Amino acid sequence: CGSRPITSWPCSRAGTSEAERAGGGAGGCAAPATNMPFDFRRFDIYRKVPKDLTQPTYTGAIISVCCCLFILFLFLSELTGFIATEIVNELYVDDPDKESGGKIEVNLNISLPNLHCELVGLDIQDEMGRHEVGHIDNSMKVPLNNGDGCRFEGHFSINKVPGNFHVSTHSATAQPQNPDMTHIIHKLSFGDKLQVQNIHGAFNALGGADKLSSNPLASHDYILKIVPTVYEDMSGKQRYSYQYTVANKEYVAYSHTGRIIPAIWFRYDLSPITVKYTERRQPLYRFITSICAIIGGTFTVAGILDSCIFTASEAWKKIQLGKMQ
Repeated sequence: CGSRPITSWPCSRAGTSEAERAGGGAGGCAAPATNMPFDFRRFDIYRKVPKDLTQPTYTGAIISVCCCLFILFLFLSELTGFIATEIVNELYVDDPDKESGGKIEVNLNISLPNLHCELVGLDIQDEMGRHEVGHIDNSMKVPLNNGDGCRFEGHFSINKVPGNFHVSTHSATAQPQNPDMTHIIHKLSFGDKLQVQNIHGAFNALGGADKLSSNPLASHDYILKIVPTVYEDMSGKQRYSYQYTVANKEYVAYSHTGRIIPAIWFRYDLSPITVKYTERRQPLYRFITSICAIIGGTFTVAGILDSCIFTASEAWKKIQLGKMQ
């Protein structure tokens, strides 16, 4: 009816900023705001620096090479320790081998180079009333020096109570006038044999004891303190053995009837303390922690060293150019 149609306000209306007008499209109007898409790279805490903004130096190259070699050396050392097993020991009061029936296996190997085999015998006695003269089970006598000497090898058991066993002529049918008890002990061990390189224990403390230069008519007393020992490998299998300490004395004994027949005495007592060795391997998390500490620590120290050298060199250059006030 002759009236003008209602149109929208022009972009140059009051209240419109210059930025809004500048951001408009072809018509000079600002485009409606849109939400920015989510970018997961915002969580990157290791922002990358373009190579064009970095400066390599000879000192930095030398430090970098030394740093890598040092890391490699420490890594191989940690890897060797991770692959190898470690042995942990502990002490406690207990009888570990309860299935042994209160017995301890003994292995004895001794040579008497000046005593005939028919005179050599083994006697066993303890506080439980055992008194055995001339024990012959699981024993062997080997003549030495054309029959003038003898090597005695015996495998027998003793009770887990204080007692003794001794090599003597007590079981001979006729006692010699002057028995020569000079000897060499090749082996004296208790329980299972443990062949473990990392354990340096006294499992055969008397092995190699040489008494050939002693008085032929003297008796020998070896006082043994036996310590139960348990070894547990990686599979959980346990082996039972015994270590022992030893003290000895040599003497010629007499009584009111004259000189007492000499013998080689092994007097033993058991310790209530048990030693346990356990094979273990370093946990994986500890190995990873060590590797991370090696790499991170080495790079950090090398970076600090390189930064100090670079800063000092730049300051020296400025001093030479007269720019340092």
